[in-house]
Amino acid sequence: MRIAFRTDASPQIGTGHLARCQTLADALAQRGAQVRFVCRHLTEGAAERLQAAGHAVMRIDGAGEPDDLPHAAWLGGAQAEDAARTCAALAGFAPDWLIVDHYALDARWERALRAWVPRTMVIDDLADRDHACDLLLDQNLHADMAARYVPRVPAAARRLLGPRYALLRPEFTAVRGRRRDGEVRRVLVFFGGVDAANQTGRVIALLPRVLSARVAVDVVIGAAHPHRAGIEAACAQAGYSCHVQTGRMAELMAAADLAIGAGGTAVWERACVGLPALVWPVADNQREQVATAADAGLLHAPLQVGDDDEALLRQIAALCDSPHLLHALSAAGAATVDGAGAARVCRALGCTGVTMRPAVKADGDRLFAWRNREAVRRVSRNRDPIARPAHDAWLADTLGRADRRLLVGERDGQALGVVRFDLAGDEAEVSIYLAPGEHGAGAGGDLLAAAERWLALERPAGVCNIRAEVVGDNASSRHMFLSAGYLPDAARFFKRMLPDD
Repeated sequence: MRIAFRTDASPQIGTGHLARCQTLADALAQRGAQVRFVCRHLTEGAAERLQAAGHAVMRIDGAGEPDDLPHAAWLGGAQAEDAARTCAALAGFAPDWLIVDHYALDARWERALRAWVPRTMVIDDLADRDHACDLLLDQNLHADMAARYVPRVPAAARRLLGPRYALLRPEFTAVRGRRRDGEVRRVLVFFGGVDAANQTGRVIALLPRVLSARVAVDVVIGAAHPHRAGIEAACAQAGYSCHVQTGRMAELMAAADLAIGAGGTAVWERACVGLPALVWPVADNQREQVATAADAGLLHAPLQVGDDDEALLRQIAALCDSPHLLHALSAAGAATVDGAGAARVCRALGCTGVTMRPAVKADGDRLFAWRNREAVRRVSRNRDPIARPAHDAWLADTLGRADRRLLVGERDGQALGVVRFDLAGDEAEVSIYLAPGEHGAGAGGDLLAAAERWLALERPAGVCNIRAEVVGDNASSRHMFLSAGYLPDAARFFKRMLPDD
């Protein structure tokens, strides 16, 4: 699969759009996709970081008068001209998907690319312009989430909404689980890669007035921060650790007891690792995100701290003296963001890294061994061990049936699991289980998504519904199907008859 990205980063735009696109690009590349970035504006070192991750980067320029969008100045030219130059940059690449993350591009630009790309995904969080897309991602919380994009995207477009789709790097998931006791021993300060208003410098200057000298402070800035030299000097004077363009953000968040920072993707990174935070928006497009997340109890965002130093000092002191509040913020964040958003988006794009093939007679030995594992029998309709002759007879019958498809999923040359579709009329009932040792996060979802894609391409005419039945209290399977877009059906009941009934 080939995926193209159109996004930019600059002091005016910030680095958040590019960062979340690279997170998704990395996840896609791990699943075998080829990635190409098309960019007009990039901050210092950004192209080199993309290329070091294995992604091709095509630079374009532009011309013409900006269009009528609120953020049109971010583009530095006309959409029509940008579309033409993007098409030229994609010549010979033939992407399966084009992913657009840019507030200055709308449906006019997306329609101009239709002749070059079959499917378009848009990453947005403003809902202030129309889109001509097949898939839309908004990883933020909104009060009107379900209806927010109804007038903005085609009726057939699929929408991925909310922080369960937050594009976070895998290292944030890896450091989840630290239990915090509410005492503030370490503070993390981070206001984004650019921080044009230098909120970082402001906070550094204030912290000695409210924090004990025993509290450690980590300050993170981007290489392109316009006040980098001053921040580094202020940190050295205060005894704080300054990290420039660090690759250790997840580690620093996991070590901290309190964060002070802005909105953007960092909101969901902090939530994922359970780091309580004092937050205020540093850009207009962060205001709604921060307010809604605060209403949900995911962060602390009191009014006035963005421009009132004394109010900020009072809030920092209050948080340091509020262990129960810090614990509540930590628990709510971790419960809301599980870090698997990038994998979910990859599945929605049809990129799982899993290939499906029909099972054959030679698979009999391992299918027999896998099916008889206690973990598989426990969640099966028939929980009894199966004798080998019975299994061989079942496999021979299954391979010859027109109303059944038995598939083996493989990734990187290794078997991932087994999927069976039983066909009846317009419906296919799916059964699924993983191979031994394949129980990593998202493995079942990847296998299911690959099997669904196989069925969509190979299915008999008339099959348009997939049904799944979860046996007993198999919470992981129930969660997997709900995450994959299956709708619960509460119309079925089950009762086991006792001998004396």
